Amino acid sequence: MKVRAEVRSVMDGKEKVVLAYSGGLDTSVAALWLQEQGYEVITFTADVGQPVDLQRVRDKALRVGVLEAYVFDLREEFVSGYVAPIIKANGLYQGKYPLSASISRPLISKYLVWLAKKEGAGYVAHGCTGKGQDQVRFDVSVAALDPTLKVLAPVRDWGMSREEEIDYALQYGIPVDVTKSSPYSIDVNVWGRSIECGPLEDPWVEPPSDAFEWTVDPLEAPDRPTYMEIEFEGGLPVAVDGERMSLLSILELLNKVGGENGVGRIDMIEDRLVGFKSREVYEAPAAKIILEAHRAIESLTLSKELLAFKASVEPRYAELVYTGYWYSPLKQALDVFFDYTQQWVNGKARVKLYKGSCTVVGLASETDSLYKHDLATYSKEDAFDHRAAAGFIKIWGLPIRTWAERHILEDAMYSEEKLSRFMLNV
Repeated sequence: MKVRAEVRSVMDGKEKVVLAYSGGLDTSVAALWLQEQGYEVITFTADVGQPVDLQRVRDKALRVGVLEAYVFDLREEFVSGYVAPIIKANGLYQGKYPLSASISRPLISKYLVWLAKKEGAGYVAHGCTGKGQDQVRFDVSVAALDPTLKVLAPVRDWGMSREEEIDYALQYGIPVDVTKSSPYSIDVNVWGRSIECGPLEDPWVEPPSDAFEWTVDPLEAPDRPTYMEIEFEGGLPVAVDGERMSLLSILELLNKVGGENGVGRIDMIEDRLVGFKSREVYEAPAAKIILEAHRAIESLTLSKELLAFKASVEPRYAELVYTGYWYSPLKQALDVFFDYTQQWVNGKARVKLYKGSCTVVGLASETDSLYKHDLATYSKEDAFDHRAAAGFIKIWGLPIRTWAERHILEDAMYSEEKLSRFMLNV
């Protein structure tokens, strides 16, 4: 972990609060508002791969008078400790959302708690509204890590609309990138980009082109497909096209190449924990490619029973993460199960990227493949014992045969009159 902050002397007197600070509209306004309420504010910004000038973010916080502005480089920890478990679990909320924002919140909460102890603060704060999931993720994660800390949520408490927040920022000279004409609320990390608000709130409206930054319009993507080979070890990608690299580097590469091919756009109606449906738009090229490839490698290397059971608990795992239960006992127990399954998930997947689609077109595993060509083939190399099939079918169908001997299935039988209705006059 690199600390990109110069430690200043701590003032005494007022109560201190550590604010999770992105530098966006909500947290910029919250930093000043908390000071108006009498708190000494310390900001914390986590670098989790968002493409922003973090020095500018720190300077911006200091300009509004905060006591200290910390910026930590947490990209490697985010990828190894938070993205990696999602890959192993094929984590998709409601089958679509790869949980990009969901997994950064427990990491940020961890450092909010750490900084609160370091600075002697009795409060932590975030810039979440009272309608979203992030408030739950922050509040619950902080409670799991230090139940004695109090959590403040200025945006949830003050009742400002987004337009009023913009006016407040302009009134006090707080520079913000969002405008009333482009009112998107955006959250970014190396696993995905979330876009909310503005015209996206109408599910009938197609997302405008200016909502997307990582992905080209699939119609404007290259006319020839791009092929890539992704190698997995222990359930995680370790190489692309034969070149070994860190997971962070793989994510950055796949986001770039996937985005150039229009891969990774997600537009869904999402059920929020707080009880209503919301239209959500995401860009996640690397997540799309890796999860497609990972599931395919699992299909080659894991047994039928293991695949079926794993698939049955994956949605529950995704829901735990989505609803802020990252530090829950059940989530941690499922991590142990997923880690156990991944010891056999080794091999390569060849993917085809073409105009927004990602398709696995080749699979290989020298060490753990359960696919045996001599059993699957219909050629002269066929080693399957066909004679054993009849005895197997007799035993397999014995329960049905026994039932039928006692209970004739009348509904399955047809009279000549009924059958005549289906006969063709030829």
